Amino acid sequence: MNELLQEINEPAASAQGVRLLLWRDDLANHDLPGNKARKLKYNLAAAQQQGHHTLLTFGGAYSNHIAAVATAGRLFGFHTIGLIRGDAPASGTDPALLNPTLAQATAEGMALHYLGRSAYRHRAELDFLAEQLARFGPAYVLPEGGTNALALPGCAELVAELRQLTDFDALAVAVGTGGTLAGLLTGLAGQQQAVGVAALKNGSFLSAEVDALTQQTVGQTFANYSLQTDYHFGGYAKYSVELLSFIELFRAQHGVLLDPVYTGKMLFAVLDLIKKGYFPRGSTVVAIHTGGLQAWAGWRQRFG
Repeated sequence: MNELLQEINEPAASAQGVRLLLWRDDLANHDLPGNKARKLKYNLAAAQQQGHHTLLTFGGAYSNHIAAVATAGRLFGFHTIGLIRGDAPASGTDPALLNPTLAQATAEGMALHYLGRSAYRHRAELDFLAEQLARFGPAYVLPEGGTNALALPGCAELVAELRQLTDFDALAVAVGTGGTLAGLLTGLAGQQQAVGVAALKNGSFLSAEVDALTQQTVGQTFANYSLQTDYHFGGYAKYSVELLSFIELFRAQHGVLLDPVYTGKMLFAVLDLIKKGYFPRGSTVVAIHTGGLQAWAGWRQRFG
């Protein structure tokens, strides 16, 4: 088996006759690991083709996307600007006093600017974007989370990679903005199933987001997926003893570190669904580790 595709031997899966595999996208690219690299791939190509030298994007103070765009800028020769949700820290941009995500982004060369939460709500509006470009100069704009039509083809490529390695009946992935799930659906093209696990509370709206993305990208929506919304553990990036205990146990048993915002919730959900008989006996399920491990440094700073 490919070194990125790992067998997960869990008693619950064996009892239900389900084969569980873990795709390690967190190991697929050393410099820029995880699904963010896939979502950025064709966006970076478009930015280069359009003659841009600067990437401008949005994110929270602990955002995986902000971290990935900063790294991509260094690797591919772009200036990067991050518009961060929230007030500027009293320390300004002193890397020694920033949180780990923003300190690393600064070290990668990203210029940080802060937007109050009321202003940040307008981040997708054309007039607001025009104001930012007038302020910062010409730039290729990447949306929060990196999710747009050009993000989907890079994620869809993972389906072809997996099909070359193994037969499977379902893919499972964490869902934040819906881009990765939508990309997988375009790659599946209506065949095997996909299971999305919402990482945020009240995530039912994400189905509409996924459908809009696939409609925009390939001209159709897909029915071969479900969105699981009961595994958010209190909301996006919320502290949960139960979740952290699961992550610790999973690492001890399988040698794989999950993150507390996305992949920990996704694997917890997959194993719970297996126990409940969600997947038919004889199924092969591939859970996708989308990376996001940089979040641990910020998590430890916030929660200990």
